[in-house]
Amino acid sequence: MTTLDFVATNSFVVNDRVNRFGIAHVQLHDELWRVTRRSGEVLGYIERFDESGNQRFRAKRMFSSRRQSLPLGEFWSIDDAIDCFRFS
Repeated sequence: MTTLDFVATNSFVVNDRVNRFGIAHVQLHDELWRVTRRSGEVLGYIERFDESGNQRFRAKRMFSSRRQSLPLGEFWSIDDAIDCFRFS
């Protein structure tokens, strides 16, 4: 498990979005978001990409113990991509 030490339970600012399951995402650049729990635990990343002229989102679950990621799926909306992390 990767945890960001500088992220406290109450440190989420207005630019972060926290959903009803306590999962937040922070946009790192135009096509990449980091997904975390309120505790700072990094769950994974969401990448935006184009497919046949349409915008898609790919969710990847990170496993620091194995130093690899597991693709969770590709979605038409970022909200759907974020929701898949609630089962992680």
